[in-house]
This record gives sequence, C-alpha cells and structure tokens, in this order.
Amino acid sequence: MRAQIRRLYTPFTGVAIVANTIGTLVIFALVLIMNIDVIARGLFNAPLRGVVEVVIFSLILIVFLQLPDVVRSNRLTRSDGFLVLAETNFPRIGSWLSRAIDLAACIFMALIAWTIWPEAIESIETCGFISGPEFGGQVDGGLFARIAAAFGRCEYFGTPGIFTAPWWPAKMSIAFSVTLCAIIFLFKTILGNRNPALVDDGESPV
Repeated sequence: MRAQIRRLYTPFTGVAIVANTIGTLVIFALVLIMNIDVIARGLFNAPLRGVVEVVIFSLILIVFLQLPDVVRSNRLTRSDGFLVLAETNFPRIGSWLSRAIDLAACIFMALIAWTIWPEAIESIETCGFISGPEFGGQVDGGLFARIAAAFGRCEYFGTPGIFTAPWWPAKMSIAFSVTLCAIIFLFKTILGNRNPALVDDGESPV
C-alpha cells in the first residue's frame, strides 16, 4: 500500500523540482537585470526604469515557485527542537507529532489555495483573452495584436508609464504553489515525514 502511495506521490515531487528550477532561472534573470541597472546607472547615468517593480514581482515568483520543493525536501524553516527530541527518544510519539504538524500545514495551505484561486481566475478574466473586451469591439489585426491588446487590459501591477505587468502570473504562481504544498503535506501526513539524513534503507526520503 505504501509503495502505491509513493508512486502516486512521485509525479508531484517531479513538478515541485521543475518549479524550483524555474524559480532558480528567475533568480538568474533578476541578477542579470540588477547588474545591467548598476552598469547603466554608473557608466551612462541612465538607470533602467522599473527595476524596483521588477524585483518585487520577481520575488513573488521566486518564493512561491521554490516553496513546494522546500516542503518536499524537508527544508522548510520551523522550530523542531522538541520534535527532534521526541523522535529520538519516543519514535512513535515523534512520528505522530510530525504527521499532526504536516496535517495542520496541509489544511493551512488548502485554505490559502481556496482563497487565492478565485482571485487568480478573476485576474485572468480581466484580460478578456477568450471573451474579448467587456466594452468596445475586438482589436483589428492578427492573433498577436489581439493577445497584446488583451495583456494591456489585464489587471496590472506597477507604475503606469514606468513598469506594469499583469497580476495573474503572480497570483497563479501563488495558487499553484500553495495547492502543490497542500498535496505534498498530505502525502507526508500519510507516509510519514522522515529526515533524509536518517534514511539508510535505500528508499527515497519523503
């Protein structure tokens, strides 16, 4: 039974690893932008516009894209001194305490997901990708012109005239992240949250 549950768990761990990789690429892109801004500011007295907004927007993506893999690999920051002591001296009690914590985290993440998903969907709907603009006709031109016009209608983040970006990618990343975290915590509750350092039976840690 545990082996079957582990097989169900495996695809979600793969998705978490891929999301973490994308978050890392966002970090590299952010470092590149900030270095270009420093060079442009120092050598040409022409700083890039909207760097502050880009940093804020990127941090949202980085944190929430990497969060599921942090949960998967047991690297989420928490005060676990008592839990480690319990697992060392009373393994059964420590195991159940760990599962209880993971279950509470699963419920908490599920509540966040339940709250953010409608906001993310509503943010996408403001763009009118499928239904078109609420007022006025469709933009004349090809597909790319209509897509560009739709992005211009989206609920945006930033300062008009300096930097703006649609809010829905950030909200979708939050919704995706907390949903995946809830699923991972659920599997941890079922399978047990073992410390990778203590695994010596050849099985992949959970």
